[in-house]
Amino acid sequence: MALNLNAITFQSPKNPSMGVSKTGVFRSPKFYVASSMRPASRELEIERKPFTPPKEVHVQVTHSLPPQKIEIFKSLEDWAENNILTLLKSVEKCWQPQDFLPDPCSDDFHDRVEEIRERAREIPDDYFVVLVGDMVTEEALPTYQTMLNTLDGVRDETGASATSWARWTRAWTAEENRHGDLLNKYLYLSGRVDMKQIEKTIQYLIGSGMDPRTENNPYLGFIYTSFQERATFISHGNTARQAREHGDFKLAQICGSIASDEKRHETAYTKIVEKLFEIDPDGTVLAFADMMRKKISMPAHLMYDGRDFDLFEHYSTVAQRLGVYTASDYASILEHLVNHWKVADLTGLSSEGQTAQDYLCGLAPRFRKLEERAQSRAKQAPKLSFSWIHDREVQL
Repeated sequence: MALNLNAITFQSPKNPSMGVSKTGVFRSPKFYVASSMRPASRELEIERKPFTPPKEVHVQVTHSLPPQKIEIFKSLEDWAENNILTLLKSVEKCWQPQDFLPDPCSDDFHDRVEEIRERAREIPDDYFVVLVGDMVTEEALPTYQTMLNTLDGVRDETGASATSWARWTRAWTAEENRHGDLLNKYLYLSGRVDMKQIEKTIQYLIGSGMDPRTENNPYLGFIYTSFQERATFISHGNTARQAREHGDFKLAQICGSIASDEKRHETAYTKIVEKLFEIDPDGTVLAFADMMRKKISMPAHLMYDGRDFDLFEHYSTVAQRLGVYTASDYASILEHLVNHWKVADLTGLSSEGQTAQDYLCGLAPRFRKLEERAQSRAKQAPKLSFSWIHDREVQL
């Protein structure tokens, strides 16, 4: 999930015009929180080719990591086997969606469904907008597996590769698949949402892909996923808390269980980047700064329901107002990663690496200011109808 924040330009005080880093990554001098570029006109929106994103995406840089750095990941095969694959759970120990849902074979199935619908009637529409947005994000899982398999040195080359990296990607995908499956079934049973509009949104989103700007570069890719997994952990944790406040303890359990998975996955991805900092501190800090200068675009930033070209921005604005995922959370994630990876303590960096270090250590406070602006805008926001909830209006 991301916030509807306009493009804010942050430049390094020491080096306002950044060039090509030692990792071979072009580093933009600007930082864009906005996830994608708006079409120049309504005519562009109408004339765009079929099965293309609803908004323009950035000019793509590909295969930015030098061959010698790709070898690092091949050398980490055994390490990944012993430190990353161990964070996965076996299928037999994983919860499954059916653990939280009425058994369709039971005699009291219809009674249990009615209990879900009764609890759902007490939950406001704006909460359902955010829950649907979270579910749509989870359901676009094929795109995320595709993205991971673009990364040089760690991709699944055959579809059933036995490398540690390939097995991680497939098993991570399998665990994540339960999230959208569970939320989808719950929303279907709740009787509160327009499932056809939601299903169209999912199909549009998967067809559009995503624009993370990770350049086939596993340094950038694993920094991106470290940030993303923590963001989804926070978002699902907050929907769990709010479901509990609305009296739906079963929905709270659902969202909390998903959040727990996201936390475990966050641990895996942050461990990978932690190892990269140990092996290649200069290259890793440059990649971290590069990813933050460009943006962390959220996975569903190309969301579209066939009607609203700004659907993602509208959904994320509601999430901001409800406190499910906010500008403050974005800053907190950045601050957490900077501290977890001990960026401020890095030594022996190149001059460019030191500039990246300073930039990263000073970035979170700037986002705190954006939180104040976002809160101010939220007070003045209009109401908007969402197709997901049968065109009922909610406050943005």
